[in-house]
Amino acid sequence: MAENENKDAMLKALDSIKTIKVGDVVKGKVLQIDDDRQVIVGIEDAGVEGVVPAKELSTTPVEDVNAAVKKGDELDLVVIAKIGSDKENGSYLLSHRRLEARKVWDDIQAKFDAGEHITAKVTQAVKGGLVVDAGVRGFVPASMITDHYVEDLNQFKGQELEFQIVEIEPSENRLILSHKEIVQAQHEAAAKKIFAELKQGDVVEGTVARMTNFGAFIDLGGVDGLCHVSEISYEHVDKPSDVLKSGQKVKVKVLNVDPDRQRISLSIKQTLPGPWDDIEDKAPVGSVLTGTVRRLTSFGAFVEVFPGVEGLVHISQISHKHIATPADVLKPGEEIKVKVLNVDPERQRLGLSIKALQEKPADADDNNNNQRGGNRRPRRRSNFASNAPEEESGFTLGDLIGDKLKKAGK
Repeated sequence: MAENENKDAMLKALDSIKTIKVGDVVKGKVLQIDDDRQVIVGIEDAGVEGVVPAKELSTTPVEDVNAAVKKGDELDLVVIAKIGSDKENGSYLLSHRRLEARKVWDDIQAKFDAGEHITAKVTQAVKGGLVVDAGVRGFVPASMITDHYVEDLNQFKGQELEFQIVEIEPSENRLILSHKEIVQAQHEAAAKKIFAELKQGDVVEGTVARMTNFGAFIDLGGVDGLCHVSEISYEHVDKPSDVLKSGQKVKVKVLNVDPDRQRISLSIKQTLPGPWDDIEDKAPVGSVLTGTVRRLTSFGAFVEVFPGVEGLVHISQISHKHIATPADVLKPGEEIKVKVLNVDPERQRLGLSIKALQEKPADADDNNNNQRGGNRRPRRRSNFASNAPEEESGFTLGDLIGDKLKKAGK
């Protein structure tokens, strides 16, 4: 009788042992950690052991298995494969990572169905796009990263960004994401705010976003404004990249805001001290300056003595000797010394002289008063200052010939 009871108990015990199949979710108790490479667990109600490799412990990389689990811990695991054929002493390959991933996929699928976004960290820049960690591996094609071309994708590495779910296929471990729509939505909101608040004359800070030969586009916080090359500096600028760098912070003055065309015109140079500021201190009457000949006309030469500051050397102030045109002795781009004769800050005009720095030859024709002798009548010359229109020269007739009209009237 007792023998039959023992047999019945053994049969019941064998029947109670759980049959393990690939894909089953089981509980495993950590029995030991083997050389920091894998974890040995006992499968609950199965009477067999299973192995969890280090890479299968978590969806995030595990550097130290002993820090991730300890003896006695219970883990939810999924059966990946069977190792060996003996049921009593058999062993199974198990994974906690894949069980976690299954839950992540379910969560992402729910957000995709609801039209929600997810947040993920960029782990790698690869050819054609970005790899992100969303609990599972996700991929962002280069064309879906932002709303403009980006040459170096490595700048996104380590950033945590918001993404729209474009495609999800858990069975193939495929998750395609896009950040472009997020950026576009942010820019639209920023543009609406900026165009509503920004006014002509405002001075704001921006960041150099990109450059062309004709100007620099400045990011004002979601909207780009254009600073034409002529508005970058008071000095001549051949191309913006000569004086600016992408990512550089700059102050700009708003020249024009056009909400209908979504355009903003900016100036960097108008936030800088003007070239004519304190000109009486920089170029006092009688001072000697070094300048560059910029333009020649029939009545004189315009010489740049400071960036953005040009003065006129009237033809009568070029040489003690008679010259037919300024081009007889000067050429554009030539560097010369000049003496300041007069300064008019309000009208932004400088009267300059070359001959005042030269010694007058004894027999020189006094080109300043057009006389060879004290009693000789002055000769009329076709290149006299009266032939120079004020709008071309920037100087009035009185500015150009000074006291000579007063002397002629006496």
